[in-house]
Amino acid sequence: MILISLFPPGRGLIAPLMTLAAAALTATIAFAQNLDAGKSPERLFADGCATCHRSPRGLAKGRFSLTLSWFLKDHYATSSDSAKALAAYLVSVDTPPPRAAAKPGAKSPKSTPRPPKPMTSQ
Repeated sequence: MILISLFPPGRGLIAPLMTLAAAALTATIAFAQNLDAGKSPERLFADGCATCHRSPRGLAKGRFSLTLSWFLKDHYATSSDSAKALAAYLVSVDTPPPRAAAKPGAKSPKSTPRPPKPMTSQ
């Protein structure tokens, strides 16, 4: 009776065991960390957006929070939670800049229309 082994003796046994050990070691060490976890939306903006954008005002441009969070998740955020938080922050500060208060007695920017000039016939 001849016994056939799946692993030949010697070096043939070392390669599969090394591969298995490397896979197990990689799986335990290389799990992904969310570097944005626990950061406030203001901090997320400061860390990731402020290099190109001076202010968060106007970046939402009237978009819905849901579509903005999808965009941020696909292009800038590391997780959907940080994308949602950043989108909510951008929508909350997406207000037009305050207008300067008018001085008393100053003419309003929108003046009343003038009546048309009367036509003279010749």
